[in-house]
Amino acid sequence: MENEEEAGDTNIAIEQQRLRKKVTDLMKKQKLRQVRNIVKNQDKSRPWGQDAHAKVGSRLIDLFIGTAHIQPPASQSSDGLPDIRPAFRHEMRTMVKEQQKSSRRYGVIKCDPLVRQGLDRTAKHMVIPYMPMLIPPICWTGYDKGAHLFLPSYVMRTHGARQQRDAVKRAPREQMQFVFEALNTLGSTKWRVNKRVLSIVDRIWSNGGRLADLVDRTDVPVPEKPDTEDETLLKNWKWHLRAAKKKNSERHSQRCDVELKLAVARKMKDEEGFYYPHNLDFRGRAYPMHPYLNHLGSDLCRGVLEFAEGRPLGKSGLRWLKIHLANLYAAGVDKLSYDGRIAFAENHLE
Repeated sequence: MENEEEAGDTNIAIEQQRLRKKVTDLMKKQKLRQVRNIVKNQDKSRPWGQDAHAKVGSRLIDLFIGTAHIQPPASQSSDGLPDIRPAFRHEMRTMVKEQQKSSRRYGVIKCDPLVRQGLDRTAKHMVIPYMPMLIPPICWTGYDKGAHLFLPSYVMRTHGARQQRDAVKRAPREQMQFVFEALNTLGSTKWRVNKRVLSIVDRIWSNGGRLADLVDRTDVPVPEKPDTEDETLLKNWKWHLRAAKKKNSERHSQRCDVELKLAVARKMKDEEGFYYPHNLDFRGRAYPMHPYLNHLGSDLCRGVLEFAEGRPLGKSGLRWLKIHLANLYAAGVDKLSYDGRIAFAENHLE
């Protein structure tokens, strides 16, 4: 009996060693899909529910706040002693809903200003996922078959909605064929960076932004607390303080966004051309899988990008350009028929 158990343990150990070697070889070849299938077949555990996710996540955040600290440079310390302080802290805020005459308290995690400064400096070196491809994407042929060569790629962004994911997987191939063809056409369109526009944007950005709808790279000044006990003046100061902090927080987010867009543009500017694999959102709308610099983004993105293989506009293209101009005018013009919008554009050419 003992010999049989030992033989069984030996076989299990040999099988595990074989699987480890196979997974290691697949990882070296970046064949992630095969690795996921092997791990999935070996994993006998039940999936966590939302409650378990929330509890484990809360505990990890608590450990993170308790162990992550930051120390300013010695030059910033007034008495020379090391100023070691938490890099993150948890605070409670109260959100007042004036229309409903109610309030709700919620927790936020705030990071030390030094952490934000470090993030600003390192933003340009961050690894950006799902970069544009230098070769045409793989044609879509299934739910997870297509687009990128090695990165996980799914034809629809279901964000963990299992029912939606299963419905897409069950959809007949012939029913999805037109969707695949449309995504493949979008993905095979070749783009490139307009170097002239990028150089102008870089010059504006290095001079502090503020032009061409680029965010100001400097923060608005935060008002100092007045030396008074007048409640009216203090209330006015608090209002302006909150407004300044809100504005600076918004500018910080916008600056990070611009840095990411420009980082991608600079990386791709010397390429002859590149491609954007597309997939669908839950409504069936097609979007590039790369999130930052793409033709559906802001005016900055659209100005920096251009078709790598330009073609004459033609009669059909001119017709749709007039319709697009009328749509941009809005003011009810975008609700006219196509012919009405074309007539509006032609009547306002001068």
